[in-house]
Amino acid sequence: MGSVREEEIVKSVFGSPLKHSPDFHGPLKRRSCTDILCLFLFLAFIGGWIFVATYAYRHGDPQKLIYPTDSRGLRCGVDEEVKDKRYLFFFDLTECAKPAVLATGCPTPQVCVKECPKEDFAASYYLATNRDLQGLKNKLICKYDVDVSRITSFAQVKQHVDNKECAAWYMNSSSLAGRCIPSFFIKAGQEMVELTINGQRYDKDNIQSSVIKEATLELVKAQEVGEMLLQDLAGSWHVILLGLLEAMLLCLVYIVIMRFLAEPMIWLSLIGSMILMSFCIYFCYDRYTYLSAVPNTSLPDPTLGDIFTGNFQAYLAVKDTWLVLGIIAAVVLVIVLLITLFLRNRLRIAIALIREASKAVGSTMSSLFFPVVPWLLQILVLSFGLSVMVYLASTGTPVNRVKGMDLDKSCQCQNPKLYHNQFNCEKESFKRDCHDANSGGECLTASCAFHSYGKDAIITWFHTYNIVGLFWGLFFVSAFGEMVLAGTFATWYWTFKKENVPFYTVTSAFFRTIRYHMGTLAFGSLIITICRIIRMILEWIDHKLKKYPNNGFARGILCCCKCCFWCLEKFLRFLNRNAYIMCAVHGKNFCNSARDAFFLLMRNVVRVVVLDKVTDFLLFLGKLLIVSAMFAQWFCIMSGKLPFAIEHIPTLNYYMVPVFVITIGSYFIASVFFNVYAIAVDTLFLCFLEDSERNDGTAEKPYFMSAKLLRILSKKNKLDKLD
Repeated sequence: MGSVREEEIVKSVFGSPLKHSPDFHGPLKRRSCTDILCLFLFLAFIGGWIFVATYAYRHGDPQKLIYPTDSRGLRCGVDEEVKDKRYLFFFDLTECAKPAVLATGCPTPQVCVKECPKEDFAASYYLATNRDLQGLKNKLICKYDVDVSRITSFAQVKQHVDNKECAAWYMNSSSLAGRCIPSFFIKAGQEMVELTINGQRYDKDNIQSSVIKEATLELVKAQEVGEMLLQDLAGSWHVILLGLLEAMLLCLVYIVIMRFLAEPMIWLSLIGSMILMSFCIYFCYDRYTYLSAVPNTSLPDPTLGDIFTGNFQAYLAVKDTWLVLGIIAAVVLVIVLLITLFLRNRLRIAIALIREASKAVGSTMSSLFFPVVPWLLQILVLSFGLSVMVYLASTGTPVNRVKGMDLDKSCQCQNPKLYHNQFNCEKESFKRDCHDANSGGECLTASCAFHSYGKDAIITWFHTYNIVGLFWGLFFVSAFGEMVLAGTFATWYWTFKKENVPFYTVTSAFFRTIRYHMGTLAFGSLIITICRIIRMILEWIDHKLKKYPNNGFARGILCCCKCCFWCLEKFLRFLNRNAYIMCAVHGKNFCNSARDAFFLLMRNVVRVVVLDKVTDFLLFLGKLLIVSAMFAQWFCIMSGKLPFAIEHIPTLNYYMVPVFVITIGSYFIASVFFNVYAIAVDTLFLCFLEDSERNDGTAEKPYFMSAKLLRILSKKNKLDKLD
């Protein structure tokens, strides 16, 4: 009675099981267009996006962002006032070495100069000795409104330097993208950076030595590492190409093997994973206990450079590394063990589905290469959105912003009537805007040297419109790829004799989707876009709340909201994919397809929870196997551990560079292949559930599933010829 009662409850909530239809033989040929209103809305939005792009392309000028621009917003070598001054000079380059520069710009006065300095200079050297005033004047680099010829004393020089109207120091520099960047000379074995002035060494410790030394050393190291990385990429491109081709072939071989040896391979993967994780736990525990007894002073201090040089010993000598690795191994072992012990029967069904997916992919090999189409479309949408963003960012007039100024301090700026318009400082939340600022845009407490374009509200709305269009376009293209593949694999499943699968299955699904279901794709992708925009707004609010460390309650509530919307987006993505599958099969609109898919899944909720996660995990093991194999192979080759390959290895600065590139590329290639595999599994699983409800194995209602699945479910078709 209890089971009957439960069935009645399920039927009342999630509907009755599907009935057999003698006319149903897979994706419907005769169907109508779905979600027309959403398609018109999407097309109207695209029209508005084109209008925004046209406005941006007409009024924007990316050269404002590319060309070096001084503190007054003048483009060096372009604008009339500085047409003969092609290079940008920074008064205090150490200010540009701070992380906040990426968001606020370099907060130091910047002027255009005819040529970059060709010698080292420190004003404090001359001021300390009070000699050679004329030589000092010849070397000064000042703002445009400072007339150096009228300086008659060292006191005036000191006043200009203290007021940041003249540069206090600079170094021998070269032009980099129109910016004057110091050409550092650091002697081997020395860590002290020195200036040479008038033939004498001058220690920079007298002018903020520690800051300059750290900044220059970091810039030199970054430049050297960057140059060597580019050299390695140029010298090993053929190795990288070979590795990526090998990864592609390995994915194809894996899919072919899974078609015939899915069950033994998966069981071996599970058992091997448990043995490997057990050994990892033991080894990590042994290393952790050993390193815990070693004094910290005798252990190396790992750096980021150790990764590129392959010197992993520095990280492996830290006990916390082994603790983290041991915890990860233990969690993975528990998950695999529980799945193996308690879900054996479900594993058999999951393995059968994976085998069926291998057959489906093998029968329609073009499905493996179809993801290139949505991938190229996504690149096109991304390029369009980013180009509009750049052009919009360069519209309007430059606005200088002062960052980090306290609200209770008055903004009293120097030379308020330097320009024709009245100088004005305004409060705006936690920043100040300096309109028509003096040459440096300087206030007494902060520098006003960051330029932003297009302050008008309309530009802000255009940016918002462009971001929404970018997300909507990307999600739309992704949904298009999913529906085409779903239609392909559904056609394969619902073909009773698999050898009779049409040759142009992918092409048919492609044009069927374009002709009938673009509105459904627009509807589903719009839902994901709205959810993603809400998540972005929550992230922005969270970023703002970080300025109030004592507001823990609000941040806690916000964290819960972020978590909820993250879960909601994951659920909507899951529901959308299944809705696309049902739409590809039955040709219904988005809401009906989502309802039918959801009800079908809920009527088989136990199978869904188990099989969906188990198949995801098994596919993850396959992806991990391929990526790990590629990393291990090329690490052994590039590190010279394989004698026969030593003579073919190019000479590199960091042999790990091609290894990392091949590993990352292998991950993306495997993701493309296994994403097709995952869609095949999801489609076949939904078709399998529908097949189980519609049919009973009789001659009138035979099952379309494979004989292996029938045996696992203890079912069979009644007639031998249908087995």
